[in-house]
Amino acid sequence: EVLLNPLVISRTATEKTLIEPSVNSVRVSICIKQADEIEKILCRKFSKFLTLRADDFFILRRKPVEGYDISFLVTNFHTETMYKHKLVDFVVQFMEDIDKEISAMKLAVNARARICAQTFLSQFSR
Repeated sequence: EVLLNPLVISRTATEKTLIEPSVNSVRVSICIKQADEIEKILCRKFSKFLTLRADDFFILRRKPVEGYDISFLVTNFHTETMYKHKLVDFVVQFMEDIDKEISAMKLAVNARARICAQTFLSQFSR
C-alpha cells in the first residue's frame, strides 16, 4: 500500500479530521468535540452504535484509527459504483450533523435528569 502525505484539519485540539490518501483509497478519520464527561459518554455510545451497523454504511470502518472516534474508508470500488459528489456530501453532512446530534442528546439527558431530580426531591418537601 502506497500512502501519500496525511493531512490533519483541526478546529481545536479535540475537534479534528485526519485525511490519509493512498493510490486507490482515502481514509477519513473524525475526532468529535467532547467538552465534558457526558459528551464523552454520548460520543462513545453513538460511535459504537454506528460501528455495529457498519455494513449498512458501506464506507464506515468498524474500528476507527487510534485517537479518533469514527473512520471512513473510501476505496476505488466505492468511487466506481457510487457518485463521487454524493460520497463527499455524505461525509461533510455527517461531520456537520454529528455535533448537532450529540448536543441534542446532551440536552435530552440533562432535561430528563432535571425531571428525575425534581420528582425525587419533591418527596422530601411535603
